[in-house]
Amino acid sequence: MSKSLVIVESPAKCKTIEKYLGKDFQVLASYGHVRDLIPKEGAVDPENGFAMKYQVIDRNQRHLQEIGKAIKNADTLYLATDPDREGEAISWHVFEHLKEKKLLKDKEVLRVVFHEITKKAVTEAIAHPTELSNNLVNAQQARRALDYLVGFNLSPLLWKKIRRGLSAGRVQSPALRMIVEREMEIEAFKTREYWSHTAEASAQGLPFKAKLTHFNGEKLNQFSFTNEAQATEVKQNLLDAADGQLIVAKLEKKQRSKNPAPPFITSTLQQEAARKLGFTTKRTMMVAQQLYEGIDLGGETVGLISYMRTDSVNLAEEALADIRALIAEKYGADDVPKEPRRFKTKSKNAQEAHEAIRPTSVQRLPEQVKNRLSAEQFKLYDLIWKRTVACQMIHATLNQVAVDLNCGSDKNVFRATGSTVTNPGFMKVYLEGVDDSKEAADDQDSLLPPMEEGRPVVLNEIAATQHFTEPPPRYSEASLVKALEEHGIGRPSTYATIISTLQNREYVTIDNKRFYPTDVGRIVNKFLTEHFTKYVDYSFTANLEDDLDAVSRGEKDWIPLMNDFWRPFTQLINEKEESVQRKDVTQESIDEQCPECSSPLSIRLGRNGRFIGCTNYPTCSYTRNLGDDNVGATSAEPEVVEGRVCPKCESTLVIKTGKYGKFVGCSAYPKCKHIEPLEKPSDTGVECPQCKNGAILKRKARSGKIFYSCSEYPKCDYALWDAPIKESCPDCNWPILTLKTTKRRGTEKVCPQKECKYATPYEGDPDDANGPA
Repeated sequence: MSKSLVIVESPAKCKTIEKYLGKDFQVLASYGHVRDLIPKEGAVDPENGFAMKYQVIDRNQRHLQEIGKAIKNADTLYLATDPDREGEAISWHVFEHLKEKKLLKDKEVLRVVFHEITKKAVTEAIAHPTELSNNLVNAQQARRALDYLVGFNLSPLLWKKIRRGLSAGRVQSPALRMIVEREMEIEAFKTREYWSHTAEASAQGLPFKAKLTHFNGEKLNQFSFTNEAQATEVKQNLLDAADGQLIVAKLEKKQRSKNPAPPFITSTLQQEAARKLGFTTKRTMMVAQQLYEGIDLGGETVGLISYMRTDSVNLAEEALADIRALIAEKYGADDVPKEPRRFKTKSKNAQEAHEAIRPTSVQRLPEQVKNRLSAEQFKLYDLIWKRTVACQMIHATLNQVAVDLNCGSDKNVFRATGSTVTNPGFMKVYLEGVDDSKEAADDQDSLLPPMEEGRPVVLNEIAATQHFTEPPPRYSEASLVKALEEHGIGRPSTYATIISTLQNREYVTIDNKRFYPTDVGRIVNKFLTEHFTKYVDYSFTANLEDDLDAVSRGEKDWIPLMNDFWRPFTQLINEKEESVQRKDVTQESIDEQCPECSSPLSIRLGRNGRFIGCTNYPTCSYTRNLGDDNVGATSAEPEVVEGRVCPKCESTLVIKTGKYGKFVGCSAYPKCKHIEPLEKPSDTGVECPQCKNGAILKRKARSGKIFYSCSEYPKCDYALWDAPIKESCPDCNWPILTLKTTKRRGTEKVCPQKECKYATPYEGDPDDANGPA
């Protein structure tokens, strides 16, 4: 008896879907995309209607062969890949490959779509199949062709004009521009000093603070007081006028409502997971994929969330009913609004057939499934569950109070504000995070003591506080995703890839969870913004995304769209090939002469980043580090390490600067290639348990991360990420233990042997475990 064959993307889905459908169905995975453009010039032919040449991806060759064998014994092929543009394209590629192999004769081919992996969703999809959407396939092909044409034409130009190995992308380039422009804003920012005055008062024995808003009858602005002398004089005048008390001149009370945030879409899930869980966008999507594809809940594998690549805030009617029932049961009927909340999608191109990201069953409480989930899976599921439930609860009710207090007269006014939560509503379950500390501070509610108009309050002190204006914050992953979404750059499935690409190309680095452009990233951005301005413009990129969405809806034809892009783009490539010289891109003139030959100096891009060098190179070899203060020095000789010589050749040791910062190297390079870190490794005093000859040293990796390894390296390769201590494991007798600190469990003494699970709480200071080392 022949079976129906169902093709999905991921092997994690196969067993679950097969179980839901029964023995008459065989489910196989494509393991993602099965074909891609040939990786060489000519894969897209603009002169022949943008015809595209595909080849099977090597790693998926055997999976396609398995699908080919299975289809011979099936009478129906169900293409059940993910419900988005990429999923549609995967199904189409599987179909085209099988058709080329002549394996679909007399076979019925159907497309099925489900947005959650539950028995009901899967069986209903099979019962109501559709056909492949040519519009979605054309939109994906257009997107892939655009990315190919940009990459294969612009990247070689970067190689010629800057350095080999660089790349430019249709979407990554505007994202890089955002990060570089923010850095330039920060560098150009001029700090300004200003002072504020805060009254520290008390009413009925309860302290509170109020901010000065009017002085001598004038309303104050941020820069009313700009130096200490002025601020001190104002403070003394106020204290003299107050004579130890302020008078309550005006008291306003009003009630306001705070509504819950909508359920998650891809971008908001990535932002909130970054804020609250510290997850990267890539990590968020990986864990969400696991929750979507299915978790073993003890004899049954169930998809815990709906599809995680979506830009719709819609919730199914059935889900709304379940959520409202749970709220009434768990929190009380008073927390259920009269009507379900309906949220409006901001994106004009949102696929409304999709749902928001939600639990497939809100009755699966996070605590009930916690023991079946990894720590990361639980954290993300808990976040999604709480946001989904909260979005259907009543609003929070807050009482706001504003008090104006006169100081001596009505010409000097302090203002205090505060609020109290009278009914928390949805805030019982969830409150949306914010990106920056200023927003967080503004969002905090303070409590004011009872006061009456016309009555005095005690003035304890007036604080004059110095402030300095701050530049805009660098982008975090959350704020970058938010900015990309606001500009319409990319789509839900691409944010994580954009960020990964920028890091992999070494155009940006992340420090303290903030993006910094590298020297190469700056140069690439400068080249693109100066010479390909149109193509890194935010509106151009967003409009192109809108055009691709229009193709997916059948409102535009993809070939005219490709022509409109390709003709001016290729013409500009040819122009820049001839008109732009490498020095125009990699060198930036500065108003300074070389101290050795009097030729102009310029900022140049070298192997290890930007530096200042003589334009008369190679005749004159003067250089110095960018930012060095030794302007006018007769040479840029590296700093000598006093009292030491090279252990290999006894030449002088010097401090050099490389790709990963400063290090100590031999002055006889390249004859002698001895190098060592600038910071000498410190001895932990713990003997290496592997070779028993060396000691374990504390070292710093190139990335800046601390690790511990044997002093006998490379003879002994024993290494640890956690600090070792001189204690043997009571379970397996391994000679050492390590100190491991996690948010969930705190600091523990842990056996470093993978097969041993020994762990016990550590009460002391981890830094003191082995003395000063």
